[in-house]
Parts: sequence; C-alpha cells; structure tokens
Amino acid sequence: MTGSRTVTTRPAGRRALLVELPDAEHTAAFHAALLRRRAAGSLPPVAEIVPGARTVLLDGVADPEALAREVAGWEVRPGGDDDGDVVEIAVRYDGPDLADVADRWGVAPDEVAALHTAPTYRVAFCGFAPGFGYLTGLPEELHVPRRATPRTRVPAGAVALAGPYSAVYPRSTPGGWQLIGAMPDPGRLWDAARERAALLTPGTRVRFVAAPDVPSGVTG
Repeated sequence: MTGSRTVTTRPAGRRALLVELPDAEHTAAFHAALLRRRAAGSLPPVAEIVPGARTVLLDGVADPEALAREVAGWEVRPGGDDDGDVVEIAVRYDGPDLADVADRWGVAPDEVAALHTAPTYRVAFCGFAPGFGYLTGLPEELHVPRRATPRTRVPAGAVALAGPYSAVYPRSTPGGWQLIGAMPDPGRLWDAARERAALLTPGTRVRFVAAPDVPSGVTG
C-alpha cells in the first residue's frame, strides 16, 4: 500500500500541516517514519510533531505546501517498524473485568495474560491524562468494547483495554475501559522530576510481562 493512497494532508494554519491517515496503526507507522527521518536529518525543519488517533499535526513548518507534496508519496506500512525505545511493564493479571474479557476472547481467565503479553505494542498518542498512552498492537480479534457503565474511580496502575487500544492508567481517574490487571509500580508512569516526565511517549514500544500472582488491589 503506497503512501499516496493512505496519506492526505490539509493546511492547519500558515506554518502547520495536518496529516490524516485511515487508522491508528497507519498513524503510528507514519509518526515513526517522521521521527526516523528527523533523526537522520532528512526531514525539513518541524518544531512540533503531535500524533493523534488518526492524525499527525506538524507545527512550525517553513513550507507546509512543499512538505505536503513530499509526504504524499511516502509508503506507510503498519506493523513493520521495530525502531524506538522498548519499555517493559510487569502486570498482575487479576483485574475486575478479566473474566468478562476472557469470555469475549473465548478463553479461560488464566489464558488472558498469555494473549495480552504476546504482542509488542507502540504508544500511538497520548491524551486523557498526563502520561496516559494509547497503545496499538492488540490483534483485531482481541478488540473489546468499553464498559457500558464507566467506573467513577479507576486506580493508578490499572491495565486496561478499549477498542483497539491497551493502556495503563497513570493516576486514579474515572474511566470506562475494561480492567484486566494492574502494574505493581505505577509511579514509574509519571514523574515530574525526570527529564522526560512520562514513561510512555508517542513512538515508545511496550512489552507487557506477567508479574507474580499477588493481589493488585484493583476492584470494581
């Protein structure tokens, strides 16, 4: 599939360009390509690169029209990029929605961990709360809907699923995702004292690993 068939662009101000893509996987692949080219010095100067669910905003561009013509010819191939940092996150798979997710997947609850830890994920974009990364990489047959009734409180460290995404809640907030487990050390996700406060930033690859079976404290 060629970039000219998947990438569309439109102006977003005098010095900005909005690139639109068909889905989260193509968006993540396009964002990764931008970062590679910028690191290699083959991308025209761009002040900010901000990925979303199906868009990437390029801000601070000297010539948006020229850049639009360039990216229109790029090939965007989801799933073939193995560049970027890898963060390993241990998970206790004992969340309150584990049985419901297992039922949707057609497996026993103790098989959910093996299926969830098999892929390598990538942070497609961040939003909702500081440090909350939307991770792509979950196979389509494992996508699950959001809960019909959101919870008023989801604890920090909860590992969750919604649609095509996995995520880890960096702080206690309301939320409607399916909770399958918990990260024992959620303080890693956001630390304002670090040079890069968020552990999970766009482009970061993530691997989940099953932690020892210790109660997580995540309740319905």
